[in-house]
Amino acid sequence: MTTVDVHATCCAICGTEGNSTELYSANFSPEDFSPAVFSARRLPDRIHYRIVRCNSCGLVRSDPVADSSVVAKLYRESTFDYSGEVENLSHTYGAYLARLDAHGVRKDALLEIGCGNGFFLAEASRLGYRDVRGVEPSEAAIQLADDKIRSKIVCAMMTAGLFPRDSFNVVCLFQVLDHIFDPRSLLETCFQILKPGGFVLCLNHNVEALSARLMKDRSPIIDIEHTYLYSAATLGRLFSKLGFQVKESGGVRNTYSLNYLLRLVPSPAAMKNLVLRIAKNTGLARMSLSVPLGNLYVAAQKPLPGARG
Repeated sequence: MTTVDVHATCCAICGTEGNSTELYSANFSPEDFSPAVFSARRLPDRIHYRIVRCNSCGLVRSDPVADSSVVAKLYRESTFDYSGEVENLSHTYGAYLARLDAHGVRKDALLEIGCGNGFFLAEASRLGYRDVRGVEPSEAAIQLADDKIRSKIVCAMMTAGLFPRDSFNVVCLFQVLDHIFDPRSLLETCFQILKPGGFVLCLNHNVEALSARLMKDRSPIIDIEHTYLYSAATLGRLFSKLGFQVKESGGVRNTYSLNYLLRLVPSPAAMKNLVLRIAKNTGLARMSLSVPLGNLYVAAQKPLPGARG
């Protein structure tokens, strides 16, 4: 029988192993480690690692998890399966990028980590960013990028040394940080490649959202792709610990099609398929709704020289 080697994780804020309380037990099998399962925005399948909460700082994480090299290979082989939501995602992400204008952001250079087919890079260009770059591990996603954008995307997992220090005014991570095995290292790299006064903009799941607290392990965010799950408080602590100044944070209103929202509802497969079929046949599936879906955003700044926290 095929097995999957797993290893313990540590708290990204405290740095401790153990010292945690189990929230949900693991329910995955070796067969779940496939590109289909590790493709973005698939139909939720409620597969997850053992989920724990740090007893010291409250950060929620998966523990233990599969080796990062195994998962990196799965992301390289994953597919881009949310093309129908690109317009809605561009609207949502662009709205939060525009909030940086109030903090005096410069628009010389922007990097998106986990950029998919580069749709947001086109939106950032529309919003006035002069040089846009992306990093994306999925080869299939990059092949779907517009010809003008594809050459600006590096096919890789984000690592130190991929870009020079002080290269970017903004680094964006949209629904990415939850997936990262070592968020401290990634954010340290973001700090290095940001110019002084530059910003990191994160949008990701909120483990303290009402929907997550009510649905518990039936929530779509309790998922084998997610290594860490944050609240506004724990994400703020992580950024502050790494030298950033949190300028703004809060809940997110996401724009999604009704079809996508119905896919997230925890219900028996037969019932869900029936509802989805009715929505498609009546045209309701294409309707876009702006809803507080249980996500949060953080805008954090790399201080200028001599600035005080």
